[in-house]
Amino acid sequence: AAPSAPSAGAALLIGAVGGIIVYFSIIGLDKRGIDDPVGAISAHGVVGIWGVMAVCFTGGSLFAQAAGVLAIAGFTYVASLITILVIDRFIPIRASDMEQETGLDLVETGVEAYPEF
Repeated sequence: AAPSAPSAGAALLIGAVGGIIVYFSIIGLDKRGIDDPVGAISAHGVVGIWGVMAVCFTGGSLFAQAAGVLAIAGFTYVASLITILVIDRFIPIRASDMEQETGLDLVETGVEAYPEF
């Protein structure tokens, strides 16, 4: 379905439900130990899927919307993997164990960001 398929009221409801979903998604990812400091997975991934699938309630095709979600996820995965692998060949993406143990703030800037920990 086209993005214009939901009415203004339906779009408002879809967005409001998305706001609730993002809150619980952030909490759920945090409880599972998934590092997402800015909530991008929840805001753009989880709620993005909700927004695409919610169009079905206003006349969209469930199959078409699900196929769209899978196509976007597949493309994003492959493009991200290629990008990360290319960058990692030239600049290591992951900090060394020693750098992680010392703390990246101290290693990168020479200042300990949270000395109370």
